[in-house]
Amino acid sequence: MAGFGHGTRRHPRTRGRTRSRSGPDRATLGIIGVICAVAGFFTLGIVLGPAAVLCGWLAMNRTWSGTRSLPALIAVVLGAIDTLLALVWLAGSGPM
Repeated sequence: MAGFGHGTRRHPRTRGRTRSRSGPDRATLGIIGVICAVAGFFTLGIVLGPAAVLCGWLAMNRTWSGTRSLPALIAVVLGAIDTLLALVWLAGSGPM
């Protein structure tokens, strides 16, 4: 009899079954963040830098503690550097 919590599966509510499958997973977000950060060094750093920080932060599961994947951490750090360099460049190109 498989009813009232006595199912045939041992752990019916594993992580993969309770999460939404409609969005990208954390590994994909980390890789997208790294790509945005690297591309931001060459073009549109003011846009791609914050996008990389956001993707990396979402890939780290919105926390700074616990286990972090390496691409997510790289995306956050490179995105912050990219944003900072774009702001310095914009401030330096203003009228004097």
